Amino acid sequence: MASNDTAVQTSRPLRAETPPADYWQRWSVRNAPPAEVVQAQLKSAANDPQSAPGSAEAIADDTPYRVLIVEDNRSQALFAQAVLHGAGMQAFVQMDVEGVQQAIAEHQPDLILMDLHMPGLDGMRLTAMIRQQPQQQLLPIVFLTGEADPDRQFEVLDCGADDVLIKPIRPRHLVAAVANRIRRSRLQVQNKVETGPQLNNPETGLPTRHNVMHQLQAALAAGQPGGLMFIEIASALGLRERYGYASFERLMVQAGRRLYDNLQPHLLARLNDNSFLLLARGSDEGALAPLAQHVREGLSAHPFSVREDESVFLRCAIGHARLSSGFSNSDHALEAMERTALRARLNSDGIAAYKPEDETFGKEQLALLEGQLEIAYQPIVAVAGGDTAQYQVLLRLRQSNGSLLSAGQVIPAAEAAGRIADLDQQVVEHALGLLHLHQYAQPPMRLFVSQSLRTLSRGAYADWLLKALGERRVAGNGLVIDLRLTDALVHAVSLQQFCARLMPAGVQFCLSQFEPSHEANALLTQLPLGFIRMASRYADSHASQQLRDELRGSIDLAHRANVQIIGQQIEDPQAAAAMWMGGVDFIQGNVVQRVGTELNFDFQTAVL
Repeated sequence: MASNDTAVQTSRPLRAETPPADYWQRWSVRNAPPAEVVQAQLKSAANDPQSAPGSAEAIADDTPYRVLIVEDNRSQALFAQAVLHGAGMQAFVQMDVEGVQQAIAEHQPDLILMDLHMPGLDGMRLTAMIRQQPQQQLLPIVFLTGEADPDRQFEVLDCGADDVLIKPIRPRHLVAAVANRIRRSRLQVQNKVETGPQLNNPETGLPTRHNVMHQLQAALAAGQPGGLMFIEIASALGLRERYGYASFERLMVQAGRRLYDNLQPHLLARLNDNSFLLLARGSDEGALAPLAQHVREGLSAHPFSVREDESVFLRCAIGHARLSSGFSNSDHALEAMERTALRARLNSDGIAAYKPEDETFGKEQLALLEGQLEIAYQPIVAVAGGDTAQYQVLLRLRQSNGSLLSAGQVIPAAEAAGRIADLDQQVVEHALGLLHLHQYAQPPMRLFVSQSLRTLSRGAYADWLLKALGERRVAGNGLVIDLRLTDALVHAVSLQQFCARLMPAGVQFCLSQFEPSHEANALLTQLPLGFIRMASRYADSHASQQLRDELRGSIDLAHRANVQIIGQQIEDPQAAAAMWMGGVDFIQGNVVQRVGTELNFDFQTAVL
């Protein structure tokens, strides 16, 4: 009988939950590299700007596989982590979606294992944001979800994911799927190192951004004639809100393919969500305007399939420039093109030619900034009472002749003179100093600080701000960064990335000069906003039924998105009463207190 029992046991197949034998020992303590070696390699990868998650330059192929698990359900996250740990992998759990980018930077994962349905930011939207980072475009993302609908799974793959695994999943299947994907990814990175940087995007066939920017730099250095175009697809936020991320991404891929086919042999790269850069080397510089018109007409006349039974026509704005315009380098040229495209959006034909900055004008603006920077404050008061002392920080400049320039005069001058980033940083440093000084005050303080897009789009600025918060030991929820609506409409993706970096520290965001529209309303869900400040014209809502209706609609929409409303420039009690009846959460204006240099408003006894 004993021999029969043995025969039965040896013939019985391995349990499906058991990982393959080699996985149990591959990264055993005996075989794994020393911990200090792995940590040194990770540190090197984090500090090397050329290395990306899974980069062959930074981490050798025989180091343990590293997996970042993004899952809001603790038990599900710990299950996946235990299975991967049992197979010898290093698995890190991130339950808060706002901290994913920071976790990627810290752990340098080979793969992200992500849930689809999460509060705040679902997996598809988070994937789209990750893919916007150039160094994360090839980072494997695998969804582990209970979503059984095949159409939904297709949308998940179409949004940029590499694979979809369905819950419940056997541990052996999970380990094999993750390990195989990482193995192929590392091999791809190794081949890339050996053969040089990739020249074309494998998914779209378009030249990569790196390739086109490299070619642009070479053309500028050689004094080569030709032209440059910044092509921006219009109504991107509205399209994404209406059709979803997956359909919007398919639409942009179609648009890029159409542009590329019509513009060969010129180089075309996709820059971000809805913009493309065209480099026309050796072309007639005088023919750029007609070429831009041809591009715009060709795009708008072609129907693009967005769903099985629905097509759309795309509009675009185009900024163009001659390569002989005197650009110092490719980054300078790209920044100039982006500003030119902004002007193109305001033109009736949607096209604008680059105009070199007037050196005399720049010097005049620089001279305008000579003087003493002054900071003023205006209280923002809760209509129903509150326990927080809130102020907007306002920038002013005292000139040598004693005249005082407002922020509306100083900021455009600073942008024209190239000084806006320095100015923004000074104002934030002042605000952080105040928050540090009043960190134990009652009621607690919150400061609203305006920042320009040029400053926020600098990669190092978020790092500096996080470091400054830590050094001053200031709670991030005391700082609210004001974002202009006009900036957010054009650069939603850049702002999403900036907000994602700062949210884990508690920093909040306010959308200023809000005017309701389909695209502006979409921002309430696209950006992690805590507040919106209505445009100043709504201060007259008590005198206009149309303004009252628009205000009421914006308030209802914002409150459904859990965003609070600030009514600004309220000058008299009648306007304040109309705002209060309309449902705003905060009042700001001279009816509360005029702009001043003291933080002395009594919020605890204030009654509106």
